[in-house]
Amino acid sequence: MGTTIVTAGKGGTGKTTIAALLINQLSEKGTVLAVDADPSTNLNLALGMPLEDTIGQVREEMAIAVKSGAYDDSVAKPDYIEMKIMESLVESEKIDLIAMGRPEGPGCYCAANSMLRTSIDRLGKNYDYVVIDCEAGMEHVSRQTTRDIDILLVVTDPTIRGVIAAGRMKPLMKEIRTHVSQIWLIVNRVVDELPAEIEASVKENDLDLLVSIPADPNLAAIEIKGEPSITLPSDSPLQVSIKDIINKLGLK
Repeated sequence: MGTTIVTAGKGGTGKTTIAALLINQLSEKGTVLAVDADPSTNLNLALGMPLEDTIGQVREEMAIAVKSGAYDDSVAKPDYIEMKIMESLVESEKIDLIAMGRPEGPGCYCAANSMLRTSIDRLGKNYDYVVIDCEAGMEHVSRQTTRDIDILLVVTDPTIRGVIAAGRMKPLMKEIRTHVSQIWLIVNRVVDELPAEIEASVKENDLDLLVSIPADPNLAAIEIKGEPSITLPSDSPLQVSIKDIINKLGLK
C-alpha cells in the first residue's frame, strides 16, 4: 500500500476542500484512491467527479435482498459485497473515488464502516496514495475506517475553540490507533497573520503546526457557481498552500 493520508477535524473548517486539492495535486505525482468517508458525500463535488453508488447503498440493497429472500445464496456475501463495491468505484486516469455514503434506513454505520475498511485495505495496495476525507469529529478515526495512517492532517479554523478540539484528537489517536506515523495541524482561513493567541494555543495543546492557510478570496465565487474546488487558480492561496504541504511532507 502507498502513503495513506487522512483529513479530519470539526465541521466547517474547509477539510473537504483541502482534501480535494491535495488529491488533485498528488495525482500529478502518482495514482490516488480518494475515499469519501463522510456520509454527506461532498468529495466528488469538490473533485468534479460523478458519483452514483455508495457503500451505504450496497449495504442497504444487500440487507433488503436477504430480508426479502431474494438474495442468491450461491454467491458468498463477502464476494457479492466486493463485486458491488468494485462496481461503485468511480475511475479516472489518475484518481479513483469510493464513497461510504449512508444507510437509507435507520441504524448505525457499523456495517458500512466495516465494508469501507475492507475495501480500503484491498484497493489501497494498488495506488501510490490513499487520501481519506473523514466526516466531522472522530467517528471514522475511532472506528478505524482504515487500520494504518501514515499522515493525519487535523484541520481547524483560526479559533481557540477549534485548536482545543484539535488538541483533544492527538492523545485520543494514540489510545485507539495501532499505527499513526505523523499528526499535523493545519489552520485554515487565516486573515493576515496567524494571531499570537492561536500560536500560543497550538503550543499549549502540544500540536505540530504544518501550515496556516490564508483565507482564499477565490473560493466564494467557485462555491457560488457550484464549480469543483480543484478549478481554483494555481496561484490562489489554497493551491499554493497545498503545494507547500506536499513539499513539507516530502511526498514525491
